[in-house]
Amino acid sequence: MFLSRVSGEPTEFVEVGVDGVGEVVRPVDVPPASGRGGNGGVWCWYSGDGAVVYIGTDGSLRLWPDRNAPLTTELASPGGAVESPVAIADRDAVIVTSDRGSVWMVSVTEGRVERLDNGSHDFCADPAVTCGDDGNAVLWQAWSVPHMPWDHSLQVRIDLVEGTYRIIEGTGQQQQITPTDRGVFALRDDTGWLNLWCDDQVVVSEKVEHGGPSWGASQRSFAISPDGRHLAFTRNIGGFGELCVLSLDVDEVVVIGRGVHHQVHWGNEGISALRSGARTPHQLVMYQLNTGASSVDAQSWRRTVLATGPVDAWSAVELSEPTLEVADEDGANVPFRRYAAGQGRCLVHLHGGPTDQWQVEFMPRVAYWQAQGWDVIIPDPRGSTGHGRSHMQALQGGWGRHDVDDVATVIEECHRRKWSTPLSTVVMGSSSGGMATLGVLIDYPEFTAGGVALYPVSDAAALSGATHRFEAHYNHSLIGPDGDPRYAERSMVGRAAAIRRPILLMHGIDDPVVPVEQSRVMRQTLESNGVPVDYVEFAGEGHGFRQPENRQREYELVGAFLSRIAPR
Repeated sequence: MFLSRVSGEPTEFVEVGVDGVGEVVRPVDVPPASGRGGNGGVWCWYSGDGAVVYIGTDGSLRLWPDRNAPLTTELASPGGAVESPVAIADRDAVIVTSDRGSVWMVSVTEGRVERLDNGSHDFCADPAVTCGDDGNAVLWQAWSVPHMPWDHSLQVRIDLVEGTYRIIEGTGQQQQITPTDRGVFALRDDTGWLNLWCDDQVVVSEKVEHGGPSWGASQRSFAISPDGRHLAFTRNIGGFGELCVLSLDVDEVVVIGRGVHHQVHWGNEGISALRSGARTPHQLVMYQLNTGASSVDAQSWRRTVLATGPVDAWSAVELSEPTLEVADEDGANVPFRRYAAGQGRCLVHLHGGPTDQWQVEFMPRVAYWQAQGWDVIIPDPRGSTGHGRSHMQALQGGWGRHDVDDVATVIEECHRRKWSTPLSTVVMGSSSGGMATLGVLIDYPEFTAGGVALYPVSDAAALSGATHRFEAHYNHSLIGPDGDPRYAERSMVGRAAAIRRPILLMHGIDDPVVPVEQSRVMRQTLESNGVPVDYVEFAGEGHGFRQPENRQREYELVGAFLSRIAPR
């Protein structure tokens, strides 16, 4: 078993046995890039003898351990814009995407590059190849602005021998081709829920999600068995996770593991995945069948922990599961999760995105603030994923309005249930969640004692020309086309005069998504209005704080702020 692991800086390759015994760090000249969250897109097996093709931190494509030089310099780009390597070993080639805008076939031994897409789409992601020896077909997900991949996308298929190029309708992601030619499996939400499909037929239709939004490369929330007769797939049930196995022959599903699972892979040794839960720090696990057992018998599967991510100290901390709750105000029905401390204080913590969700997995920041005596409340306002397409799409045109109202509904529910009072409630969010935090402070000033906004969007209209390419047209569906009057109506900096509660504002200087200038202007506006504002910038940080010393400082600053505005 091979994995890349972030261990401080830089990322490293680690080899562990499938029985969980032994762990060897494999040195490389250029460290591998890191994936986004639970996503991959960093490396792939190149051959059965253990060779690996990976993407370096310098954006280069490299073969390990056979050579130190990059396979090609034509596609190299600092920041890891080359993504999702997939090997076609008998063709001596690897398929990759570049800047999520083109698909390329790269010769491993000669470094030749050949572009496979025809340039008719703005974005291309997650290539897959046929599983046979000839490797004739390549598929990928494609979409064009103003759509985001979860709004509308297509599947593109090219035959490498015949040269035919085919567009397959239907919003799909994570395309995978079975080794027994059953068809192309993918996740689609045609039924209203992101479920498993094979070609044009839904395979598992249920009102839960089988994957998340396509923010990062090579999400793997399902896997096909080597014999093509079974599927392992994940379920998201209100934020709680399960790993299931479907027998295609008898159409039967069994649950083999609880927790949130990422990077699901089914090899000859069994099913491997990255697993986490509210009480389970991140693990690399292997699920295997007992000898002679049936895959449709849940009791026949055993789980082995191969590696753990966090330090061992977390094993001594008593972590707790949240409860799934619903705030129902005038038919709003906003789902949320409560990590209870029961001491009369609520920290309402908002996820970013906004097309995203914080599932019930290991989150040190949640555990930390709960241990400090705060009920940590995780809302899923309109626009969040995990609750079906209609809930996700309900934010279109309403960003900065509907999500703010939904968060306020959850806060009112906390007060109604006497978990906290307005003077013992604080709202906190990052990115899009930071925008909603500002919105609550503006539109519902009596609901909280104050707010914490981390790298927030405070001027959505200014993002289109300043943010990175992937999100450059995101606002068009969330608010409207450029020049739409709703941008002025939703501008948090434009309405900041209404803020009266104290606020802690933090931003990374090198943020490529939300420019730090937005928070600088917000600070000036608040100070000119006499609003108590603590403002901190982090040098060398982008959209999120990654350096350990800066993360620790964030906790210290937030802790001091909370103690000042909402003491016990």
